[in-house]
Amino acid sequence: MSIAGPRPQVMRLTEAAASRIKEVMARADRPIAGIRVGVKNGGCAGMEYTMDYADTINPADEVVEDKGVRILIDPKAVLFLLGTEMDYKTDKLSSQFVFNNPNQTGACGCGVSVQLTPAKAAE
Repeated sequence: MSIAGPRPQVMRLTEAAASRIKEVMARADRPIAGIRVGVKNGGCAGMEYTMDYADTINPADEVVEDKGVRILIDPKAVLFLLGTEMDYKTDKLSSQFVFNNPNQTGACGCGVSVQLTPAKAAE
């Protein structure tokens, strides 16, 4: 019989992502509990990452606290996001959050839609 170890953190943030989320949250027009991150079906590759303000923490949410930021992950998205690093990149023409996801198996040319495979459970 194996003994379960501590649960792995679903996501982690780079300093750039945490800093940008803090800026965005400070400008919110209402009190928010955190930033909700998830995935949804859509786009030419099959799935898209989602981000939105979260007014409340749902009982089933996976709560990630990293670098002073609270990320809430929809339970249906946890296996798709397990091991993901969220970054924030700025270049000459754009700035955006970037998901460095080991479960991503492909992406479309536009950079919005991705193919994701659920993470395998640890044995």
